[in-house]
Amino acid sequence: TREVDLYYEYVDFWNYSRVNFLEFSKPGSFLQLQRQLGKAPGEVWTDDDRSAFSTAYYYFRQAYEAQGGRRLNSTVGDAMLAYIKVYGYAALRGKSSAEIRKSVSRVWEEITLQQESPAIDVKLAPDAEKKDRGLITKVLGKSEKKAMKVAFIHDKTPEQSGWTYGHEVGRRYVERVFGDEVVTTAYCNAMEGDPLAVIEQAIRDGNTVVFTTSPRLLPASLRAAVDHPDLTILNCSVNKSHRYIRTYYARMYEAKFVTGAIAGALAGDENVGYICDYPIFGQVAGINAFALGVQMTNPTAKVLLEWSSVGGPKAATRRLTDQGIRLISSLDLTRQEEPRERDSFGLSLVNDAGQVNLAMTVWQWGVYYETILRRIRDKSFRSEYQESSKALNYYWGMSAGVVDVRCSDKLPDCTRRLAFLLRDSIRSGICTVFQGPLFAQGGQQKAVKGQILTAEQIINMDWLAENIKGSLPAYEDLTDTGKDTVGIVGVDPSAGKK
Repeated sequence: TREVDLYYEYVDFWNYSRVNFLEFSKPGSFLQLQRQLGKAPGEVWTDDDRSAFSTAYYYFRQAYEAQGGRRLNSTVGDAMLAYIKVYGYAALRGKSSAEIRKSVSRVWEEITLQQESPAIDVKLAPDAEKKDRGLITKVLGKSEKKAMKVAFIHDKTPEQSGWTYGHEVGRRYVERVFGDEVVTTAYCNAMEGDPLAVIEQAIRDGNTVVFTTSPRLLPASLRAAVDHPDLTILNCSVNKSHRYIRTYYARMYEAKFVTGAIAGALAGDENVGYICDYPIFGQVAGINAFALGVQMTNPTAKVLLEWSSVGGPKAATRRLTDQGIRLISSLDLTRQEEPRERDSFGLSLVNDAGQVNLAMTVWQWGVYYETILRRIRDKSFRSEYQESSKALNYYWGMSAGVVDVRCSDKLPDCTRRLAFLLRDSIRSGICTVFQGPLFAQGGQQKAVKGQILTAEQIINMDWLAENIKGSLPAYEDLTDTGKDTVGIVGVDPSAGKK
C-alpha cells in the first residue's frame, strides 16, 4: 500500500540521514529530497548536514505555519520539498525568518498544490478552438496585435543533439505558419552555464512566451515562472506537479505500438531489439507499447532491451547484434526531415551490409507548438489555468497530430496496410494500446481483461511487459546527461527489478 511504501522509504532515509522528524505523504519524496540536497541515493549524512537541515526545517515550518499551513492536509515535508524545488536548498540556509516567509508566500500555490490528489491534470488532447470571435475581430485583429515574441531554450545545439534539432524544426515550422505574427528566437547550450540566466536573458529580450525543450531545464524554468508570473513558460517533460509552469510531451507510445506490430510481423521465429535513451516518465510506456505490438503479431517473440545512455548508442546496438538481433527499434526521427538509408531511425533491419530503415516514429513538434501558440492568442490557454487548481500537463498524441509513423517503401504492402490500419484506429480511438489483460515480467498481472489503464498509470509505469528481456539501468551506470535527466523526471531505476 501507499502507507507501507512510505514507511520503507522512511526507514531507508533514516539509515543514511538519522533524521526522524520529517514526514512526506507521497512515495518517492525522500529520494527526491536527497537529490535536491546534492547527495547521491543512499549517501550518508554528516553531523553538520543534520544540524543544518534541522535549522532550515525549523525556520521553514515557522514560515509555513504563519502562512496558514496548518489548514492544509499535506505535510510540512511536502511543502518544504516543493519550496526547495523552486528556490534550492541554499535559499533556506543563512536566511532570516522574514526572508523565508516572504519567499514562501510567493510560491504558496505550489505548496497548496501538494494537497491535491492527484496533483496533476493531464490534458490528452487540445480543446477545440473558440469559434465565437466576431467578424470585425477576425478582419482587424491580426493587424492590431503586436507580434508575439517566443523563445525556445535548448540544453544543447542542433548539431549535438537530434532532440534539439527536432525542436528547432518545430520552431522554424512556427515561423512559416505564423509569418510576422510570431517572432521566435533560439537559445542553445543553456546547460553550459546557468540556465536560469539564459531564461532571464530571453525575458529581457522581450519574449513573453518561453519553451524550454529539455527536462534538465525544468528547475530553472520553474524558478523563472515564479519570479515572472505574468509570462508564459512551458517545459518539455511529463508527470511534474508544478502549479506555476505547464509541461508538454507527446504520447509516443502510440507510435511505438505500431512499429512493434511491424517488427513482430517481420520477425518470424527471431527476437527483436529495442534501444531506449533514459528511464524517464513516458519512455517506459514506449518500451511496453512496442513490446505489446510485437506480442500482438508474434506472440512467441521476445524484445531484448538495451540503453543508449549506458555506453552510448553504438555500444547498445552492438550488444544486440552480438546476440543475433537483426530487427532493432532505435532513435526517433528528429535529426533531418527525411532519413538517409545509412542512418538508423525507428525500426531498422541490421545486417552485414548496414542498416535499412523500415518504419520511423516521428515527433511533430511544429504542430504541437502551433496549437499551443494559437491557444495562447485566443486566451483559452489562460482561462484553462484559472479554471483548475492543479498542475497542467499536456500529453497529446496521434489524434492531435503531434505523433506519427512513417513507413518505408521497403516494407511489404500487407505490413504497410497493417501499420496504417493500426495508426488510423489509434487516431480515432478505436484501438487502445494499454488494455488488459496485461502482465509484467514475472507474470504479475497489471490489468485484467478489458481494463484500460489511465493516463496516470501509463505515465508512471515502472514495470516492463512480460515479453521483454532486460531491466531499467542502475543510476550509477548512466551517462552524466542521463543522470541529470533521471534525477529530475526519472523512474526509480530499482523499480524494474521488483
